Amino acid sequence: MILGYVRVSSADQAKDDRSSLQTQTDVIEGFARTRGVDKWGVQIFTDAGVSGATKLAFRPAGAELLKTMQKGDIVIASKLDRMFRSASDALNMFDAFKEQGVDLVLYDMSAESVLESATAKLTVTILAAVAEMERVRIRERTAEGRKAKKARGSAVLEVNEDECRAREMMKELYYSRKGYGYHAIAGELAAQGLVSRAGKPFTRMAIRRVILQDAVQ
Repeated sequence: MILGYVRVSSADQAKDDRSSLQTQTDVIEGFARTRGVDKWGVQIFTDAGVSGATKLAFRPAGAELLKTMQKGDIVIASKLDRMFRSASDALNMFDAFKEQGVDLVLYDMSAESVLESATAKLTVTILAAVAEMERVRIRERTAEGRKAKKARGSAVLEVNEDECRAREMMKELYYSRKGYGYHAIAGELAAQGLVSRAGKPFTRMAIRRVILQDAVQ
């Protein structure tokens, strides 16, 4: 089965530019024809007016796509940025597709599966490395700004390392194959002795807030 994914943001809809839903659909159906499949053999998942900053699993049609795909399916999007929020996000999702035996085609990179195409994987890896370098530069500039403020006598909030570790564990458990719920995550954090900077156990609401913030970053 060929499963196509199309998305436009509210701004895209207003401009009705080349990233329109119909143009993306045409690309997907054209790809299907090269595989001997007509448009009736293609299932399209559409997120209209959804920001690319939202992870695929948190978009209505994106979540449905991930639930629907099965071993042997081919998932295709016309462009990487229609399906993933960044190259790093794409790389992080590749294992999920591989584990289910699903091929993934990002047509702007290759008409072959990016999970098999060395060129496509190299391109995504380079893009992810560039994005990561930019994030490092932003962190460095932020750190330099904090040092400058401290030098001027301004109060600077210290980083709470335990709290940072707890936040990372929340996301790791939530996105794991076991799919821990908020209550279970709270129990794991307590078992590890990780508490908030106020010295109290993390509540389910606090964990939910961290997960939702990560989803829109």
